[in-house]
Amino acid sequence: MRIKGIPLRIHPSWFLILILFTWTAQGQISSSAISPLPAWFSWGLGLVTALLLFVSVLLHELGHSFMALHEGVKVRSITLFLLGGVARVERECSTAMGSLRVALAGPLVSLFLAIVFFRSVQFANGLNPLIANLFGRLGALNLVLALFNLLPGLPLDGGVILKAIVWQFTGSQRKGIQVATATGRALSFFAIIFGSWLCFRGGGLGGLWLIVLGWFGFAASRSQSQMLTLQKALSALNVKDASSRRFRVIEEDQPLRRLSQLLTSPQEGQVFSDWILICRSGRWIGYVKDGILQDIPVQNWDKYSLADFTKPLEELPSISEKAPLWKAVVSLENSKEGRLLVFNIAGLPSGTLDRVDIGKAVLNHLGLKLPPNFLQAARKQNIYPLGLALPQVVEAMKSSGLLDNSNQVNK
Repeated sequence: MRIKGIPLRIHPSWFLILILFTWTAQGQISSSAISPLPAWFSWGLGLVTALLLFVSVLLHELGHSFMALHEGVKVRSITLFLLGGVARVERECSTAMGSLRVALAGPLVSLFLAIVFFRSVQFANGLNPLIANLFGRLGALNLVLALFNLLPGLPLDGGVILKAIVWQFTGSQRKGIQVATATGRALSFFAIIFGSWLCFRGGGLGGLWLIVLGWFGFAASRSQSQMLTLQKALSALNVKDASSRRFRVIEEDQPLRRLSQLLTSPQEGQVFSDWILICRSGRWIGYVKDGILQDIPVQNWDKYSLADFTKPLEELPSISEKAPLWKAVVSLENSKEGRLLVFNIAGLPSGTLDRVDIGKAVLNHLGLKLPPNFLQAARKQNIYPLGLALPQVVEAMKSSGLLDNSNQVNK
């Protein structure tokens, strides 16, 4: 279904937590009942409790989503999953205060629901103690949901709030992310230690749940740290730092046979051979495709010159050597060629750039040098070395607003 055009989705892991919450609620309802309840009734009420809890989670995420829409940010979807819910937005707010308002909206909705449920308990007591008990549990769960999400560490809402506050006072969104990531890592460590202690003391499910949340937080903070490191490298480096020279140059008056002598066969498994760029008296005029030799009979190779098949350089995907490396990632992903021709400040070809060149430059910047066979294997497939997800990193930079201000990107 959709609410205000926002798709609502359910991850398969949600059914597992629904069963777990239903089982837990059923046990609590049975143990708190004055007289024995029929099994079907206690299980049914347990299911209703679990479903109402996830309705509360959904309302929490809708609070974020509606505030995001108010701030002019498109919401892609809301998904319920094992650990609750998540709203995916097209980008983050471009201002610290906008980000703060979006982060606060969810916990405020949960606090409002907690107050409503708690205030309803006294009224429900006059109707049925079981309904009053249900409202009390839902009020407590919404209060826990609000307070837990306000813990100051990413990826929780409190972490986003902390990030926005640091961003507002320092003027650097990146510094806000670093502070919130560090606090999230500390909270995750505490959750794992405390959850383990509870398990040893017989805390059972509660301790195990804290350990799961702690590991989830550690994974999120580690992912965020890696993302920040890669983003910083892509912002600090420019195309010139990464480009190689995988093109050959030949004069336009040369016959096709000269091209066959110049062009060696690509190595086995190689994705593409070097570009062939054409000059006229030392001036760049275009390029030719190496496939023309396959279209012309060998006996005619001396009858045609390269000028007959020259195409303008503008047809090749290109980029300036002064452009930041993240722009090259975007251009590469939009290019059917899978590589770019690099132009210097004078507007002349100075090199080429492919995914391996970018990945190698980023890893070198981080102090990691890969063996040549690793780079060769990646080049054969035209992929980023070590599976670096650089397009996703740049997408995150866009969505978080880090590319809206070039000065901010360098911070």
